[in-house]
Amino acid sequence: MSLLFDSADPIDSPVLAPDGAGDERCRWGQPDHRKPIEIGLVNNIGDAALRATERQFARLLRDGAGERRVRLHCFALRSVPRSAAARHRIDSLYSDIADLGHVRLDGLIVTGAEPRKAALRDEPYWDEFRRLVDWAEANTRSTIWSCLAAHAAVLHLDGIERRRLPRKCSGVYTAVKLQRDPMLDDLPATMRVSHSRLNDLDADKLSSAGYEVLTRAVGAGVDVFRRDGRSRMVFFQGHPEYDPATLQREFLRDVGRYLAGERDDCPEPPCNYFSAETEARLAAFCDRATADRRPDVIAELPPLALRPGLTAALEASAVALFGNWLSLLAAES
Repeated sequence: MSLLFDSADPIDSPVLAPDGAGDERCRWGQPDHRKPIEIGLVNNIGDAALRATERQFARLLRDGAGERRVRLHCFALRSVPRSAAARHRIDSLYSDIADLGHVRLDGLIVTGAEPRKAALRDEPYWDEFRRLVDWAEANTRSTIWSCLAAHAAVLHLDGIERRRLPRKCSGVYTAVKLQRDPMLDDLPATMRVSHSRLNDLDADKLSSAGYEVLTRAVGAGVDVFRRDGRSRMVFFQGHPEYDPATLQREFLRDVGRYLAGERDDCPEPPCNYFSAETEARLAAFCDRATADRRPDVIAELPPLALRPGLTAALEASAVALFGNWLSLLAAES
């Protein structure tokens, strides 16, 4: 599979197509008239992870597409605070959220934004986000809401409040199927998925409001759930899009913040993520950092190694999940 750019498209967006299709022709030189699945990505993630999130979702759509053609359009909420560099990238390569109505989208993916307020309704992007939820429900066949975006969407749709966790949920967890659903076709009975969040949604409240919990992550609670209406809404509390190194990058960021005095506690390593030897070394490092807290202690951080087999387990489940979503969109087109 190749990541391409369609210069004929009015929106500057990446196109995902089979190898050899860079000129919109198949391998025999004939025009490729297959109708692409049109996907929008509203990327609200923080500046440091902006490009990584683009790559992660593009990779999953590419790998899950099989022989289908997928065109990915990138958007961003204007009300999410940005650095000058991130704003320049968005202005150069993304389309304004107001242009959503000018593109026929089959599906939409919406990421969360870095939280700045204790209450979602107080976030600077809240009003714009609510309009996006309403638009997606009326104009897409299916929308995926990722992590904090899932929390904000259910708050707007049904008034379901998230709850603060005693400590951050971070790690790789075993997800168990609870229902039969096309999104879960051909996935193993238990899957591996990354979670990284400070808040949680109550399964009973979701069920009472008409949501169906599809998978539960052992030790992390609700994983994937859905709400059917004019659009099939799919919600991820986890991060199937994360590449294997994402949790490591987040952990190192949090360690740096602790040593700089920007947080009170030395962060715990992600659960079920690093090798046993690495976990033991990190425990010793945290003791050292707590006893002598200063930024240059980061140089003493030990080498980090992931658990064996983790990468393959994460990628297989995520690709199958997104492949099933694309299949549902293709079947309805």
